[in-house]
Amino acid sequence: MKKTQGILQYIFIIVGAIMASFSVALIILPNDAIDYGTAGVAIIISKLTGLSLAPLVFLVFIPFIIAGHVVLGKSFTIKATVGSLTYTLGIHFFEEIPFELNTEHFLAVAFGGAILGAGLSLILRNGGCIDGSEILANIVVKRLSDKTGRNYSMTPVLLAFNALVYFTVFFTIDMTAALLSLLVYVVATTVIDHYTDHFEAIKQVTIITQDPDNIIADIKKQLNKTCTIMDSRGAIAGENNTLICYISYFELPIMKDIISANAGSFSTVSTIDEILR
Repeated sequence: MKKTQGILQYIFIIVGAIMASFSVALIILPNDAIDYGTAGVAIIISKLTGLSLAPLVFLVFIPFIIAGHVVLGKSFTIKATVGSLTYTLGIHFFEEIPFELNTEHFLAVAFGGAILGAGLSLILRNGGCIDGSEILANIVVKRLSDKTGRNYSMTPVLLAFNALVYFTVFFTIDMTAALLSLLVYVVATTVIDHYTDHFEAIKQVTIITQDPDNIIADIKKQLNKTCTIMDSRGAIAGENNTLICYISYFELPIMKDIISANAGSFSTVSTIDEILR
């Protein structure tokens, strides 16, 4: 069952990457807009230098894959590599297809952004990633959390990174391209937020268990996180413990593995907009 689930995750990541590359190569770029994140950086370099886009996308992403391996582990790295390779090959393939969406740029870009967002949602929901800015944001948030003991949202880092991308487009390409690209970002992230429940926000994991020690030890070892522990009582199970832990969206797959390795627990995940201290 677990093996089948793992295979399905890779299939969904590949499908999502194909959807994203289709949208970028055949809808977004022909309508004078660009993708956001590290793909946007690669597109800017390609437009300014004339170099082929597909290899540039992968070259820009490589440092972030390496960084992701250090912070998020082997499973994430493999999924991110599969997704980014599929996205790169998709860009290369779709660039060679003569296709034109005969409508206004505004409508075409909005439609392309929706397809892009749907593809990225599939990738994110199955533990993958094809955007280095998301990995960078996770690393920054993790380092800040480790240093200060507080939990932070990835949103400010992602907004700052993409603001730099769009300012660069504004000053090096043209104003129309920057505004259309901003529309891509708004539409795509709206779709992603809907299907991933605001992946950039802090996630609260609540675990109810009668044997908390192993779970706490695994969370400390694998995520370098601590938990709040509360005594609780079930109507049938009786005395147990409730653990509350705050993590990022990209740490959820690791948390799921920890929970599945410790049978007999019940857990929920919710989105936290803000933590007050």
